[in-house]
Amino acid sequence: MLTSLRKRFRDWLDRSLFQLRDAEPGEVFLTQRRVFIVPSKPGLAFAVMLILLFLCSINYNLSLGFGLTFLLAACAVIDMHLTFRNLAYLHLTAGKVAAVFAGEDALFELHLANRRKHTRYAIRLGFIGRGLPAMERATDVTAHSTSHLTLAVTTTRRGWQPAPRIRLQTRFPLGLLRAWSYWQPDSKALVYPQPEASTSTPPLPLAPIERSDGDGVAGHQDFAGIRTYQNGDSLKHLAWRQIARLDTDLDPKLITKQFEGGAVSDLSIDFDALPYDMALEDKLSRMTRWILEAEARQLPYAFRLGDNIHAAALGPAHQRACLRALALYQGAP
Repeated sequence: MLTSLRKRFRDWLDRSLFQLRDAEPGEVFLTQRRVFIVPSKPGLAFAVMLILLFLCSINYNLSLGFGLTFLLAACAVIDMHLTFRNLAYLHLTAGKVAAVFAGEDALFELHLANRRKHTRYAIRLGFIGRGLPAMERATDVTAHSTSHLTLAVTTTRRGWQPAPRIRLQTRFPLGLLRAWSYWQPDSKALVYPQPEASTSTPPLPLAPIERSDGDGVAGHQDFAGIRTYQNGDSLKHLAWRQIARLDTDLDPKLITKQFEGGAVSDLSIDFDALPYDMALEDKLSRMTRWILEAEARQLPYAFRLGDNIHAAALGPAHQRACLRALALYQGAP
């Protein structure tokens, strides 16, 4: 009961006092009500010093003491205005986020636009939340310009990784006060499953099938001649005698044997073909490793994961589609 009341009070305090919001799409404008300012530790020490100066001036009737006290107090008031102005009225926009594999850092791109005639100095941005490192990045935003920076979050699991809440703060120019504001960008990173370790991954699931063209990577019945080596051809079919006769300086191309008829290899990455007793995340990690290996070896591959079925293909678009299906898969193991 007490924990529930504390949570409700904290949520009310965050939303009512500190203007914490849910994800904010598009451009966000930091109005006056979204910027908060309090004295810093040096500022509190400065305030105590002013009080002591004022009391001493009263006690000893020091005219110069009064002058010094009011002069320093005026400097503090000006510093308050400049600190607040340094952060208020900024325009914030979230940029693109590249997909990553689980365990890697998701890099969130942020844009700070300053459409005023004064430069903003030493604005620090950092993610806040439980389990997040207390790391901030500082930037200056000159007049009528935009500053770009990225903040990193280490991913731990596949799926969508929303951007944590961001705190912007500044102590410019004197450091006596701290102004800050909160921003929840409407940005998220797609996290692919972590690839299985290459040392424990079995070979690619190449299945022999019968084809009439025989122009595959493993056909070996009727010799039909030679041709230039292509990515995906088996190294076992290299025509070493013909290669030895070539001048490698003038013609560095490899030559492979071509066969007609017979069996060729068909690569299919199928979720249902994996061992039944494997854990779901282990299956997805293995399929991820196979996709990366097939792309590296330039072997066209088919893909099947529940309702996501892709014919044999190769290339960045095919790879992204397959990895996205793995990242967002919610089926039972």
